[in-house]
Amino acid sequence: MSTEVSSNASGQPGPPGQSGQTGEPAQASASKSAAPEKLSRESVTIIATLLVATFVVILNETIMNVALQRLMVDLGVDAPTVQWLSTGFMLTMAVVIPTTGFILQSLSTRAVFMLAMGLFAAGTALAAVAPGFEILLLARIIQAGGTAIMLPLLMTTILTLVPLGRRGAVMGNVSIAISVAPAMGPTVSGLILEHFTWRFMFVFVLPVALAALAIGAKYLTNVGETEKTKLDFLSVLLTVPAFGGLVYGLSQIGGGQSGPGAVAIAALAIGVASLAVFVLRQLRLQKADAPLLDLRAFNFRMFTVSVLLMVVAMMALFGTVILLPLYLQEVRGLGSLETGLVLLPGGLAMGLLGPFIGRLFDKVGPLPLTVTGSVLMVVTLWQFSMLDAGTEVWWIVTLHVVLSFGLALLFTPAFTTGLNPLPPHLYSHGSAIMSTSQQVAGAAGTALLVSIFAVVSASSGLVAGMSAAFLTATVIAFAAVVLSAMMRKTEGAAPGHAAH
Repeated sequence: MSTEVSSNASGQPGPPGQSGQTGEPAQASASKSAAPEKLSRESVTIIATLLVATFVVILNETIMNVALQRLMVDLGVDAPTVQWLSTGFMLTMAVVIPTTGFILQSLSTRAVFMLAMGLFAAGTALAAVAPGFEILLLARIIQAGGTAIMLPLLMTTILTLVPLGRRGAVMGNVSIAISVAPAMGPTVSGLILEHFTWRFMFVFVLPVALAALAIGAKYLTNVGETEKTKLDFLSVLLTVPAFGGLVYGLSQIGGGQSGPGAVAIAALAIGVASLAVFVLRQLRLQKADAPLLDLRAFNFRMFTVSVLLMVVAMMALFGTVILLPLYLQEVRGLGSLETGLVLLPGGLAMGLLGPFIGRLFDKVGPLPLTVTGSVLMVVTLWQFSMLDAGTEVWWIVTLHVVLSFGLALLFTPAFTTGLNPLPPHLYSHGSAIMSTSQQVAGAAGTALLVSIFAVVSASSGLVAGMSAAFLTATVIAFAAVVLSAMMRKTEGAAPGHAAH
């Protein structure tokens, strides 16, 4: 591969002419570098391979949710136990993603891809033949290890290969993987479960995973250059209680009507304390240019604003993804397949609009898109708070499509604006920080909104609980409007930092 990247030894954002955030020279040079360069066939092949692989692994993330009821019967386990198939997957993701910055810098692109898809394919094969719950849980954890690596790998590769002027359009394609795949998961699993056993959820995914692995093995070439960096084992150990504790604590706090249990509160406290130690450890290691997760990405203002915007949007999105199926099944009495079909148009709209929004972003910048998207999110969440037992299904589908459109207007600009100003040596760390933030924000949004739903429903009924939860999501979404108004177009790192 002809594309090589070099690192700034200091790791610090350069002066205005280098960081590309301020100053005319940087903007002029960035404009030249953003001239309509055409992607080579090799680059297109690499990005397409990674996109397909990412779609497959993210589809798998939500495919289990509809099947939990069936698994309880077939495997002879209770509801809290079977929930670990989702919780264990989420915990593994939360722990592995912070290490991907180091993994992506230490190994070649091809090696990282083979590791990620190899883990995912092995976990899928094991799940398909699992004799009982314990082996199935182990298989899900192995799958999660591969899934956690794929999205940061995809984003880092795009940042390295794609010229600045085309990043929005290419990043828009990423939304197909991160939006359509989760939306299709419940529908696909509902269709499979109507005609086959739960094992076929993995049997059907396995050939696609193996095909992606084979195509990657044949065509994928290395992007950029690897660096010899020391792995700090203490930082790796800290990721388990820090990110694992946070995600587990948040996910369990939202679980019951009697309020948070002692275990959930303890996990959350340990998570917060461990996260503080982890951050202090990274700040110390940065002085020797050897952090596990380089936090100097936060020195770039637009990266920080974009991460915060993503956190708020993901809190609202994940909470809604949990609440709407609850409403459709508990209040409206729809089956799992019908619920999946109601939610499918919104997911498809979000993903299919992604490339168009990406091209629009390249022309007009983030501000008009993110402000429009955040306003649509507030309005639709407020309308969701007014749903009752007699609301027409077509109106629910319409609201969900409009919400999905609003989120599409937020996600592609936030990803691209946040990652654009980073120098190449921070690409993998910036991608890892964004992905980790999404996991924690999703768990936090789910915990908060489900807790409110459970508490209010216990005293005032399901419709009142749903209304209270969606009103809370509406209030959270107002923060996205404020953050969206702060978004500004970012220039790329100066040529001294970029490919040569």
